[in-house]
Amino acid sequence: MPVYVLYAAVVLIWGTTWYAIELQLGIVAPEISLLYRFGLAAICLFLYALVMRSPMRLSWRDHGYVALQGLLLFSLNYWLIYLGTQHLTSGLVAVLFTSLIYMNLVNARLIFGHPIERRILVAATAGMLGVVLLFLPEIRSTSGDASLAHGVLLVLGSTYLASLGNMAALRNTRGGLSVVTVNAWGMAWGTLGFAVLAWASGAELAFDPSWPYVASLLYLAIAGSAVAFGLYLALIRRIGAARAAYTSVLVPVVALLVSTVFEGYRWSAPAIAGLVVLLAGNALALRARPAPGSTK
Repeated sequence: MPVYVLYAAVVLIWGTTWYAIELQLGIVAPEISLLYRFGLAAICLFLYALVMRSPMRLSWRDHGYVALQGLLLFSLNYWLIYLGTQHLTSGLVAVLFTSLIYMNLVNARLIFGHPIERRILVAATAGMLGVVLLFLPEIRSTSGDASLAHGVLLVLGSTYLASLGNMAALRNTRGGLSVVTVNAWGMAWGTLGFAVLAWASGAELAFDPSWPYVASLLYLAIAGSAVAFGLYLALIRRIGAARAAYTSVLVPVVALLVSTVFEGYRWSAPAIAGLVVLLAGNALALRARPAPGSTK
């Protein structure tokens, strides 16, 4: 599959999950909804592997790295984001999460020895500036207090865990492991992580049988997790973790487009300017040469 198709599919799917996540809020605790989401996604991937007769056995060493990926990428970072959003607006969370590109650049350098490309740094900065402009009114309304600082630390911690999860995914896929195998086992480990977190937090094991909850859960599990993370890991393997992370900049744009259609969002002049800036940064990021160890 061409890189641009992979890239666009990841952005479109994750951009629409923002609206689906809103339909999950209410009766069921977020930890439990996430447990359902990744548990169902893992089951789907194991069934797919069974039908396709994909090898699912891993060495103990590989299981360790896959478990690390699962706990970092499919569990702990989601939990910290959930805690952080209790103190921050969604716009500020989106801005902070764009730091994933910088973190991936630094971690890929420290762990794998990949060079830090100036073009990617410029593209990342343009992307962050663009997201700031997109959510400027929302960010301006944020009050600076201890709760804000606490939320910022939680979201940055979540982003760093996601970056480490990206590094584990890069190691696993670059080592020749199947993306389906890695994600099936990884999401199983992530589900176990959420089970422990739910137990520790005392969350009630509830379920909402309403069609909006069930439909959004199925979409988040199948499209938003089983499919999108498979495409994202393929993208990491093809173009490197830093360039793949630029999807985090474009996801809010799709979310705002969905909000325009379903919720009547109106685009301001700063938001339009932000869109232009981040699209320019995106073009620059995709023009950069692939990271060492990636495949075309």
